[in-house]
Amino acid sequence: MSTILNENLLLAIPLAPLAGSLVAGLFGKAVGRAGAHSVTILGVAISFILSAVVFFQVLDGASFNATVYQWMAIGKTQFEVGFLVDSLTAMMMCVVTFVSLMVHVYTIGYMADDDGYQRFFSYISLFTFSMLMLVMSNNFLQLFFGWEAVGLVSYLLIGFYFTRPTAIYANMKAFIVNRIGDFGFLLGIGLLFAFAGSMNYGDVFAKRTELAALTFPGTDWGLLTVACICLFIGAMGKSAQFPLHVWLPDSMEGPTPISALIHAATMVTAGIFMVTRMSPLFELSDTALSFVMIIGAITALFMGFLGIIQNDIKRVVAYSTLSQLGYMTVALGASAYSVAVFHLMTHAFFKALLFLGAGSVIIGMHHDQDIRNMGGLRKYMPITWITSLVGSLALIGTPFFSGFYSKDSIIDAVKLSHLPGSGFAYFAVVASVFVTALYSFRMYFLVFHGKERFRDPKHPESPMGIEAAAHAHDAHGHEHGHDAHGHGHDDHAHEPHETPWVVWLPLVLLAIPSVVIGAIGVGPMLFGDFFQHGVAFDKVIYIGENHPAVHEMAEEFRGWASMGLHSVSGLPVWLALAGVVVAWFLYLVRPDLPAVIKRAFGPIYTLLDNKYYMDKINEVVFARGAVAIGRGLWKEGDVVVIDGIVNGSARFIGWFAGVIRFLQSGYIYHYAFAMIIGMLGLLTLFVTLGGK
Repeated sequence: MSTILNENLLLAIPLAPLAGSLVAGLFGKAVGRAGAHSVTILGVAISFILSAVVFFQVLDGASFNATVYQWMAIGKTQFEVGFLVDSLTAMMMCVVTFVSLMVHVYTIGYMADDDGYQRFFSYISLFTFSMLMLVMSNNFLQLFFGWEAVGLVSYLLIGFYFTRPTAIYANMKAFIVNRIGDFGFLLGIGLLFAFAGSMNYGDVFAKRTELAALTFPGTDWGLLTVACICLFIGAMGKSAQFPLHVWLPDSMEGPTPISALIHAATMVTAGIFMVTRMSPLFELSDTALSFVMIIGAITALFMGFLGIIQNDIKRVVAYSTLSQLGYMTVALGASAYSVAVFHLMTHAFFKALLFLGAGSVIIGMHHDQDIRNMGGLRKYMPITWITSLVGSLALIGTPFFSGFYSKDSIIDAVKLSHLPGSGFAYFAVVASVFVTALYSFRMYFLVFHGKERFRDPKHPESPMGIEAAAHAHDAHGHEHGHDAHGHGHDDHAHEPHETPWVVWLPLVLLAIPSVVIGAIGVGPMLFGDFFQHGVAFDKVIYIGENHPAVHEMAEEFRGWASMGLHSVSGLPVWLALAGVVVAWFLYLVRPDLPAVIKRAFGPIYTLLDNKYYMDKINEVVFARGAVAIGRGLWKEGDVVVIDGIVNGSARFIGWFAGVIRFLQSGYIYHYAFAMIIGMLGLLTLFVTLGGK
């Protein structure tokens, strides 16, 4: 017998981080640094503990789908704040709060000397509140509130160092690109609201068959197809899918802790979560699913290529995030929604681990982020080394690590899909296995093994040869010799060092699920009953009869151990191994070869170095286009139409008043004359009408 979750318990989960954010933000000077981090960590810790309690209650059959607060009502339409808590929501709540808690603890060490200490803690707690409101929503209004709130707070966090031009550029870029996606998202919500008559998920899902039979007004397009594609355009912006991915690499301008929080378990996965929640709608449109799959395949493969040439340690991990989000999106397109959110979960742990590990390396290297200036850090930073190795092994899909179970399942699901575009998608995700291993272990070997290049960062024996000397500045023109806080380091003669316990402890705690969570979750989440019992719909994740990939995979599943052992006969594991071997050979055995390869493939390198020129296209098409549209609306809409109406009405009133003024002279004989003329006019009118 299912039970209803306690409403007050659910309310406490998002409100605890909000309370901590308000205290740290409004009373930061009064409570001090210790008070700011204590109250925010306490709020997120409470949220995580309560989320874990809810998770276990959901496993026992409990659920919740009800209105918490009615904002307003217009006729029969209700605008409400409500919670929908089922197995999907409970899993997301635990992932978001756990990763956020690790980031909060890590921030104590990473931001120790920063002047904006209290402000940063306030922002990341507010971010946690926003993400929880998004994943817990039971209606489109609250979903859109959480969607926009995480976008707003990410804008504040990416531009945390608001005195730096590059940070201002990055946060404006993120904000504008996300607004493009959000415009499509809002159109999708509007279409569903207009034709379903409700913003509640359950009401819309109940009318999905009727919606599928309708066409978009004035066309022969399916209404549901248009609505789903519009919703997915919102996901393309938030989850950084091609071509709306351009904001994410530049968001590395923010401090490393927020890179982990935004790019691991929270903001960038919001789109994946949203499409999964809308699976009852997407399942009725093969066109929308094919569109989703192809966009994800392009992102997975071509963003991975860009990771190979990056030299900033955080940007390598950022492009890895783009590629892995592409994997999740491909799974959504193949109707393997459970596989997509399973990879979302495993990726959250090992990607947060890699970002925080990168931050630990940056601290140990006195805030130098260029991997060509590192090498041999294994003996100086043993904890960071072993945890980063764990994260890298999970990322490339090493058997028995968490990433293996989710990535391998995505590849199998795409292989079994029969939708248009599935052939290209299968090639993309398989090829990306090799690419992922290559750029991941390129970074790993350059950072932790080989020659200690930090003693002479521009030494010609660097793996990039004499090219390293020409890269004293990064793509934005600021020196790598300055850390994320804006402080310079003294010199590279200072040896690297292991970071404080508040930095390495979250790495250890994230490394544990990066190893074991895949084996624990693969059975129940993909092939068990974890997602079988829905609240707003009969199943949490709907899998239609026309898309049987997951059902076919279930017939072959024999347990996590068998899956790991059987993988040695499959292509992905050998491609991953090949990527590791190639990276080892190029960057440890023959470090002179990368420069030779670069010269031999100069045009391709130039294309990759310019990121397929997507930034320039973004500036010309989107940025300048938005400016042109805005200028046109201003000149034609504001100046000509609005000002014309306002000024025209003012001129008419002035003219009319001037005419009337002649009749208000103050002379009695003028008024008498006007009365006589008026009487003559009335008599003429009466006589004329009487005659008829």
